[in-house]
Amino acid sequence: MNIHESDSMMQIMSRVIKLHRRHLHNQLQDYEVFPGQPPLLIRLAEKDGQSQNELAGQMRVKPATLTVMISRMEKTGLVERRADSKDMRVSRVYLTSKGHQATEAVKKTLAKIENVSLEQFTLEERLLFRRFLLHVYDNLNELDDSLD
Repeated sequence: MNIHESDSMMQIMSRVIKLHRRHLHNQLQDYEVFPGQPPLLIRLAEKDGQSQNELAGQMRVKPATLTVMISRMEKTGLVERRADSKDMRVSRVYLTSKGHQATEAVKKTLAKIENVSLEQFTLEERLLFRRFLLHVYDNLNELDDSLD
């Protein structure tokens, strides 16, 4: 393990996130799911046919960034765009059959990685860890709000 006591919590969190992404990517290569795409697949599985603007807002990314991601996912056959039936200016995004299969693989892989990550934790430690992460998130989110 390359983590030392002198490393800050942010350095450790950064390493954990990089490892998580690498394991997720390695497990999903057969489905042609690339880094950054799992959250979009999951959001579409929850509610298919969302507009690109809705998805960009939920994912907290710029619409242009999402457009590039969706274009790449269209090329690999995971999603398709269709014009809104009521407003032709609005583009809606739908999972394809391949996209549904990939989403199931994403969900299973995320659950597996989470289980392995927390393997040595008691239930109480898991709950505390989750609570601490949510506190960190809330604190950083408040910082965002105060900077606006």
